[in-house]
Amino acid sequence: MTSGEIRVFTERRCSYMNAVDRAAELFAELGMHHTEQRNAVLIYWAVLDRQVAIYADQGIHEKLGQSYWNESVQRMLTHFRSNDPASALEGCIQEVGVSLKQYFPFDPTTDRNELSDTMLIGR
Repeated sequence: MTSGEIRVFTERRCSYMNAVDRAAELFAELGMHHTEQRNAVLIYWAVLDRQVAIYADQGIHEKLGQSYWNESVQRMLTHFRSNDPASALEGCIQEVGVSLKQYFPFDPTTDRNELSDTMLIGR
C-alpha cells in the first residue's frame, strides 16, 4: 500500500531512559533514517514495562505532526491496559500504514523494500 517502511522493535524492559529516547536510539542504530523519502516509522514496545513509542523519520513526521503520533501511542496503551497487546500492535501498524499510503503511495515501477520486514526482538 505504501513506499513507507514500518518496523517493530520489542524488548522486555526500557531501563534507564524513556521509551521515546529508546526508540530514537534504536532508529539511529538500525539506520532507519536512510530511506530515500525519509518515510520510515519505528514502533517500539517494552513488554514488561508496558511502554510504547513511535518514532518517525522527517518525511512522514512533517506530514502528520506530533499530535498524530501521540494519539497513536495513546490508542496502543489503551489496548495494552485491557491486556490485548496483539490488537494494539496490529491496529497501530495498520493505522500507520494507511497514513503512510496517503502521503507515500506505493509505485510498483519504482518502489523497493528499503528495510527488512523482520520484527526485531531486543534484550
